Amino acid sequence: MTTQTNDNLEQSTFDDQANAAEALREKLDDAMTPGYQTEFDPDEAETVGAFVEDALSEEDAAESDADLVDATVPGDDKEG
Repeated sequence: MTTQTNDNLEQSTFDDQANAAEALREKLDDAMTPGYQTEFDPDEAETVGAFVEDALSEEDAAESDADLVDATVPGDDKEG
């Protein structure tokens, strides 16, 4: 009886995962519809890559201000 219970639990878990994957695919299809607002729970959003960290590193951000300094240095006008 324990084996049958374990088999049922494994089958149920597999079915739940398959259903969740299908629901997520349907949400992604819906999200491609202009004007339609699809809601994702946090786990679904993470699964589809909504929270991929692609911001600048602190070092890259610090280096990016070099052009700003060059552009704002007074007396570097070439007109005149």
